Amino acid sequence: MKYKYSLDTIAMFAAFCIFLSTVEYLIPKPFPFFRLGLANLPILISLIIFKPKDILLLIVLKIFGQGLITGTLFSYIFLFSAAGSFASGIVMIALILLLKSKISLVGVSIAGALASNIVQLLFAKLFIFGESVKYIAPPLLLMGLISASILGLMADKFINRSKWLEGRLVT
Repeated sequence: MKYKYSLDTIAMFAAFCIFLSTVEYLIPKPFPFFRLGLANLPILISLIIFKPKDILLLIVLKIFGQGLITGTLFSYIFLFSAAGSFASGIVMIALILLLKSKISLVGVSIAGALASNIVQLLFAKLFIFGESVKYIAPPLLLMGLISASILGLMADKFINRSKWLEGRLVT
């Protein structure tokens, strides 16, 4: 399926990313390093609608928006977020391009979360925790798996029920 969209649609999705990031920032975290990844929901939906270059633009806008909202722009936390977001985005784009009809958004979301978490754990090992990263890896990966599954289900439900998206279908 092909959808029509414009730069305005990309901007709207970026605004959704920033809004969801703000909401997530307000939610107390069980661990300081844990994020639910709510801002990735528009990214997941964009995988079905946008071209790869536009998805990458959306990821850049999301990263900078999150950095501005959280006050971490150009800090090491920003670098962790950027590395994880790009790793996730590249893996998800590749899966959609290669396996579009054979993989669900839940699977794509889980693969993206694992890519993000692995890259962030590597950064944490190199720059902060050293070998002690093995203690934060299991809860981080488990929480990532759970939240990615839920986000994938939400994105899939939106795509299958959205009247807005249905109106953008090019036949």
